[in-house]
Amino acid sequence: MHPYILNIIFFIFCGLGLSLSAQTTLQNPSLEDTPSDAMIPFGWLMCADGTTPDILPGFWGVYNTPSDGSTFMGLITRPDGSFESVGQRLTPAMVSNECYKISLDLAHSNTYAAYNKPIQIRIWLGSKKCKKDQLIYESDIIKNGDWKRQHIDFTPDGNYKYIIFEAYTKSITKGNILIDNISAIYKCDRA
Repeated sequence: MHPYILNIIFFIFCGLGLSLSAQTTLQNPSLEDTPSDAMIPFGWLMCADGTTPDILPGFWGVYNTPSDGSTFMGLITRPDGSFESVGQRLTPAMVSNECYKISLDLAHSNTYAAYNKPIQIRIWLGSKKCKKDQLIYESDIIKNGDWKRQHIDFTPDGNYKYIIFEAYTKSITKGNILIDNISAIYKCDRA
């Protein structure tokens, strides 16, 4: 093969390697699994006592259509002040003072077995499994029954290996939030 063509191939593969290293892909970001109540989707871990997320649709009166794939996840808050949260390890880890971006689809169900109040979601970064070191996002109250894409830019204040998604409300209530179609985490474009 001509050396000129070999150089072109070399630079293409180098460019692909750089673009792949500029992202962190989550395991099972579309939250695909067998629809079940009180079950964590494959690739995710429980991050709060009493976390029993639901893989939907089909349980607790929730029949929304997924925004991506066949299933999505529901998290709730309870009248005793407890809430559900899930997370996972990031590979590679987030690096301090670098700009990153992530997006996800959020919705609410009015028919979630009496956990029907609209609530918020918080997203945290952590240095250890389920440790909440830095809050990178707190949504408005999600009232929409249809999926809305949320775009988030953030800059870690430390090197973090974990991401946590947490159902949240300022008031103690029986609420729910639906999550689907989480993107990879990309480094922000530089001007």
